[in-house]
Amino acid sequence: MSEFSGLDEFIAGLPKAELHVHHVGSASPRIVAELAARHPEFGVPQDPEALREYFTFTDFAHFIEIYLSVVDMLRDAEDIRLLTYEIARDMARQQVRYAELTVTPFSSTKRGIAAEEFLEAIEDARTAAEKELDVTLRWTFDIPGEAGLAAAEETARIATEMGPDGLLSFGLGGPEIGVPRSQFKPYFDRAIAAGLRSVPHAGETTGPETIWDALTSLRAERIGHGTSAVQDPRLLEHLAERQIPLEVCPTSNIATRAVETLDEHPLPQLAEAGVLVTINSDDPPMFGTDLNTEYGIAARLLGLDAAGVAALARNAVRASFMDEPTRKRLNAEIDAYLASWKRQRSAAD
Repeated sequence: MSEFSGLDEFIAGLPKAELHVHHVGSASPRIVAELAARHPEFGVPQDPEALREYFTFTDFAHFIEIYLSVVDMLRDAEDIRLLTYEIARDMARQQVRYAELTVTPFSSTKRGIAAEEFLEAIEDARTAAEKELDVTLRWTFDIPGEAGLAAAEETARIATEMGPDGLLSFGLGGPEIGVPRSQFKPYFDRAIAAGLRSVPHAGETTGPETIWDALTSLRAERIGHGTSAVQDPRLLEHLAERQIPLEVCPTSNIATRAVETLDEHPLPQLAEAGVLVTINSDDPPMFGTDLNTEYGIAARLLGLDAAGVAALARNAVRASFMDEPTRKRLNAEIDAYLASWKRQRSAAD
């Protein structure tokens, strides 16, 4: 067995947490095909092979277009519940124990699903997933930036006035170009005042100034992507000193053309600078990946062994907003898994 094939086996069984993964973006081809069959009027392919071609993006704007075509097929609360539970099932297969799933309520409420029904559907799926799959789901409600301030108002209203038990944080997604972070400050201020944590996307398709804006205007506690931080030594130093985590998604950055090739990915520079990096899948089926694959990519980019990969997993636990008992339990599970793996390897040598 080669070093990396053995490491892939280690990763497959490693207990994990994920912090940057989107609700609709996690719709598997099987679920998308089922939704397409139920709602053929939207023209999304039903054949898995055709779906793979459909999910090939020319740039970030094209990705948003395809993403929203899947959103269009979520027509009622049952569609929402099915999608959410099936995401948890896919996570369980990868040994994901905990995930902070980014959910965009506005995308559904503007299509006619009542906010109350939407929230009931995701909460029902969350409860079932924890009981039946041993996967803990928590929510980040995010503003779709391309939809403007009306979307920000509705998202803040739902989050602060109707926020369900699983809601932990408030985010901002969608395109960065032409969507200044600072315009969303009043909505983040409301969310933070209501006890939510700030986790906007910034610095994937724009430069480090967007990350600075997210930190200063939106009081970001974690940054979604943040890969352009490597262009600003002062920002790198700030992130490292404050241990402000970045939610890094390597394959996503390639798929959206934010980074040209994996060999050019800035993850090694971020880690070398002492930035707290976490590894995530973003929109996994749409990008032809999953969290295990992303860990494998990170291990290769960073030259990690099993202990180094386990440390990456602990980074996600540290950067999460999980409660302390869950944090201690998951860290202990990671440590026990690593110790068991080392014993098995020693016995085999």
